Amino acid sequence: MKTVFINCSPKKRFCASAYFLFLQRLFTGGKKVTEKLRTPADFDHILKQFDGAQAVVFALPLYVDSIPSHVLRFLEKAEAYCKENNLKLSVYCIANNGFIEGRQNEPLMQGFEHFCTRAGLAWGGGVGIGGGVMLNVTRILFGVDIALLVLNTVLSAVQTGNFFPKGAWISFAQNAALLLYFNAGVLVYLARLGSCIRKRSFGGKKYTRILIPSFLFILFADIFFIIISLFEGGLFRGWLQKKQPT
Repeated sequence: MKTVFINCSPKKRFCASAYFLFLQRLFTGGKKVTEKLRTPADFDHILKQFDGAQAVVFALPLYVDSIPSHVLRFLEKAEAYCKENNLKLSVYCIANNGFIEGRQNEPLMQGFEHFCTRAGLAWGGGVGIGGGVMLNVTRILFGVDIALLVLNTVLSAVQTGNFFPKGAWISFAQNAALLLYFNAGVLVYLARLGSCIRKRSFGGKKYTRILIPSFLFILFADIFFIIISLFEGGLFRGWLQKKQPT
């Protein structure tokens, strides 16, 4: 069985969609092909991968409560391609958003369901994930934890000959357990979706979120976006620039 995984995020690197697609691949067997959809230049290459495939998995962010515009243009072309070539694919979707509730992705899911109806494809359902940005940040921080563990282990081995510094390993284990806890709902539903993909069965629409209380999520999200805005100039962008007459 051939499954085509499509990362639809317009970001070049470190996007949440790539993270969730990586997790989904772990739960899906058979031949796996991963493509990135960012611009119209990617359309034809991706459509060729549909030939001989049995399932397609889209991973994408929620933009303005809907499907990103570049993905909509691709779906229009994919509809015509599937009809012309009489393709019978099962389509699945992994949607994420920066809000806390995964159910915010419902309009996006409906868009893919309508696409399948128009293109004559089998809608297999999907997973809507809330707090996708924060989950993505936690996995990036976990990568930092791994680097720190390696560094501490090397320093401990050089200084004392001990390759297993207790404090460093305990801290790493705690952070790993915390990461698994935050992602528990996502892992359960992606594992379930993986089973549906393998069987080409209908799994319905399931919604989950980062496992953190909402009031804490809002606090951390506000701090995170303020910091990002400061670093990227978003908060003060244009305040001191000379205004051009309109």
